[in-house]
Amino acid sequence: MTDPTLSRLNKRMAELGLCSRREADDWIARGWVRVNGEVAAMGVKVLPDARIEVDRQAHGQQEQRVTLLLNKPMGYVSGQAEDGHEPAVSLINPRTHWRQDTARLRFSPPQLRGLAPAGRLDIDSIGLLVLTQDGRVARQLIGEDSVMEKEYLVRVRTLGSGPALRAGAPAEELQAIDESDPVTTNVQSVFPPAQLARLRHGLSLDGQPLKPARVDWQNPEQLRFVLTEGKKRQIRRMCELVGLKVVGLKRIRIGRVVLGALPVGQWRYLGPHERF
Repeated sequence: MTDPTLSRLNKRMAELGLCSRREADDWIARGWVRVNGEVAAMGVKVLPDARIEVDRQAHGQQEQRVTLLLNKPMGYVSGQAEDGHEPAVSLINPRTHWRQDTARLRFSPPQLRGLAPAGRLDIDSIGLLVLTQDGRVARQLIGEDSVMEKEYLVRVRTLGSGPALRAGAPAEELQAIDESDPVTTNVQSVFPPAQLARLRHGLSLDGQPLKPARVDWQNPEQLRFVLTEGKKRQIRRMCELVGLKVVGLKRIRIGRVVLGALPVGQWRYLGPHERF
């Protein structure tokens, strides 16, 4: 029988925060990883107490990898180009580098190699998007066990002014609301507190209950969401389930890193002392 405590070396290295699984495979292939003093072979499995050592060259390669923060405008997709829309990475060039960036790094074309979004923003959403070459950052933000907080400002209107806005209305009733008479100003005044409670905890998407969220009114037309998960179009779908339509969505924080004064369409480097 296979020892249940054994795990693949690349998985164990990712769990220890040394690198991503893909990076681990690359380092193992290059002979940069030792297990209990022996050069590791690809696909090897290890015990939890195995001594894993990584060559200095691997750390040097890792230090050269960059993480960028972009204030994504509307109309750009987070990942690969689709339906004629440009990917967000196309905005990364010397002309769009924020002049007030305090990082001492200078842009160079190799920084675009393997640069990928760590989390997505919908094409019609704006705000903080992280692009990284560093597998450790990607795993921290979007790994299976990630509980990283993400904060959003969400402008809403009602789907309609009918009785389905009452607390506890079933989803099918809410989805059938006539949108011809929406409330667009002082939405807070007509939105039942019980429905706000459902946004915080009690909704399900794709047959699975959502994790608790922090949701509060920022002003009479805008909600502030803090989530620790990121299902596809989650906030928009959550709002629809309680009779609201999102008309504007902006991500302003991921973990301890904030969008701040970064202008729309511009980017900066994650600083050496910044941590998500």
